[in-house]
Amino acid sequence: MGAYRTYIFVWAALLCLTVITWAVSYLQLGLFNAVVALTIASVKASLVALFFMHLKSEKKLVWTFALLPLGFLALLILGTLTDALFR
Repeated sequence: MGAYRTYIFVWAALLCLTVITWAVSYLQLGLFNAVVALTIASVKASLVALFFMHLKSEKKLVWTFALLPLGFLALLILGTLTDALFR
């Protein structure tokens, strides 16, 4: 029963984050709309990877490959911010 409770909690968190993404899309944050949307998407992807793909109990090599896309995300956000700030 404990595993089901965890999956239901993660599912509810994903639903809440989806609603938050939808709500934030109506806010006028300017440049930070993309930053907020990418951050929420990253949290959602992390939840899916950790619990539904069972990465939570994997070894360090798997974690290295799982965290590599976060570096690319940081580059995308940094590139977006620098491009907008220096125009």
